[in-house]
Amino acid sequence: MALNILQFGRTGQVGFELLSRGPLRGHRITALGREAVDFTSPEAVKRAIGSAGNIDVVINGAAYTAVDKAESEPDIAMRVNGDSVGALGQACAARGLPLIHLSTDYVFDGTKGTPYAEDEAIFPLSAYGLSKLRGETLLRERNDRHIILRTSWVYSPFGANFVKTMLRLGAERDELKIVDDQHGAPTTAADIALTCLILAERIAKAEGNGPWGTYHYTASGETTWRRFAEAIFAMAAPWAKIKARVTPILTSQYPTPATRQLNPR
Repeated sequence: MALNILQFGRTGQVGFELLSRGPLRGHRITALGREAVDFTSPEAVKRAIGSAGNIDVVINGAAYTAVDKAESEPDIAMRVNGDSVGALGQACAARGLPLIHLSTDYVFDGTKGTPYAEDEAIFPLSAYGLSKLRGETLLRERNDRHIILRTSWVYSPFGANFVKTMLRLGAERDELKIVDDQHGAPTTAADIALTCLILAERIAKAEGNGPWGTYHYTASGETTWRRFAEAIFAMAAPWAKIKARVTPILTSQYPTPATRQLNPR
């Protein structure tokens, strides 16, 4: 079944993968970036949905993702990740459109020590996490036909991410001090995009019996940033000139504006 999919977040990591993988499954994707829709304006988001043509499903990957910068720009982060997501949900509901929305493990405080279930208590530690939580809350209130995917540690060949940063710094520096007490599940944008497309196919015509709700989607297993870096360097060794040695440090030794969770899986 070929779908008409409206996608927000054209230049994001998942956005790039959706654009490349959607047509391979026979779908027509209209991808809108920030130059087309200003997510700091909820009204602009509403207008984009109202003026769109024939649509079967909406996938939202647009977000304010500068975690540390959000501490100094909380209002902007809240508009993009919170208010505009609520506006998107409301506009989609008005047209009877199902919506897939990408969220984050930053809605948890990471103190549990074991993986979180979808219905466990949420307690963001940062402005970014608070803004993503507000988006989730408003979406649930305004559109029953939604799926929220919480994911983590996203990486791909596109955009800015930990893998690309490590490959660059590993070739430039002799030593990298990398946090070793934060645990998570690195997840490829390609896998997230494919999952979004499969879900879109399931919910396009679903009504009350659709698989609506909130889900956690990450790769299996877990690691730390230090072990992730070492794995990246080991895999890149045959073709990249990596000279940096990795020294593990604690989160307390690498202060950042935004508080990081130690185990948000």
